[in-house]
Amino acid sequence: MKRNSGFSLIELLIVVAVIMIIAAIAIPNLLRARIAANEASAANSIRKISTAEYSYSTAYPTVGYAAQLTDLGGALPCLPSQTSACMLDNVLSSGNKSGYQFVALGFTQGGGSTNSAYVAGSAPQSYNVTGVRNFCMISDGVLRSLNPAGGGTPPASTVAQCLLYPTTQ
Repeated sequence: MKRNSGFSLIELLIVVAVIMIIAAIAIPNLLRARIAANEASAANSIRKISTAEYSYSTAYPTVGYAAQLTDLGGALPCLPSQTSACMLDNVLSSGNKSGYQFVALGFTQGGGSTNSAYVAGSAPQSYNVTGVRNFCMISDGVLRSLNPAGGGTPPASTVAQCLLYPTTQ
């Protein structure tokens, strides 16, 4: 009897089963790494927004801090103005980056006419898929983060909301 060379069906099924087991172990770790990368990007973006807010308040002292996030960005070619300061890239100033949504708002305090306070906040676009922590920063320059139970909370949009977040180390 002549024997055909090649793999039997059982051998191929065993190889496929081993590959599936390895993939089942590796995929959750890959997703966790992606979430960690998105969160690091969100924290860094909040720091960039904060730096841009300080620069904006210096460049436009009659306005104070920017009234909204889009005021810190600008279209190409960018000509700096109060509504398009060219301090942030277009992706971040649009409000969405690396699986996170962002907000930045300037506020008047004590009846003044200039924005003397701001809040910059971020939240995952899809909780437990793109991230699990919310981040925020106010004019004190301290980064704060919150891991909301159940997720789905919007970014902090007031100074009082941001002050409820624990500080990040």
